[in-house]
Amino acid sequence: MENEIKNNKILEMIKANKFILYIISTIILLIFLSINYFDYYQKKQNNKISEQYIKAGIYLALKDVEKSETIYKEIILSKNHFYSLLSLNSLIENEIIKDNDEMLQLFDKVKNVQKNEEQKDLVLFKKALYLMNISKVDEGHKILKEIVAKNSLWKDISLEILN
Repeated sequence: MENEIKNNKILEMIKANKFILYIISTIILLIFLSINYFDYYQKKQNNKISEQYIKAGIYLALKDVEKSETIYKEIILSKNHFYSLLSLNSLIENEIIKDNDEMLQLFDKVKNVQKNEEQKDLVLFKKALYLMNISKVDEGHKILKEIVAKNSLWKDISLEILN
């Protein structure tokens, strides 16, 4: 008898709040679908950028430096934290960009994309080495000292270079 009364009260409450329950279930469904779509979109974008990275490498191998440079810059501007760092490395290793100021701007863009503090420090470390390579040793040392002060993963290597 007591269970029947509880069941009736529950049914009455559901009937009285039917509209609110529909709204809540619709919102939950929309949130679920949005999360799935966002995940799908992210994977699709990542695949597209990975294909662009491969294409840039092929152009570089074919000695078409201009197309390769353009694609690497597009990848960096896409703000993909993985491929933007790889693109920056390719630009540095192959000495594709001759303008030092432009290269330093790309370092800053890649650093801002990185989520992990150690990855940001790695970009700073590479920037310091690049600065030292283009005869801006004092600026490079300043960045290395910042890395040491942060007690970063790159501290020991920075100290070796400073000494």
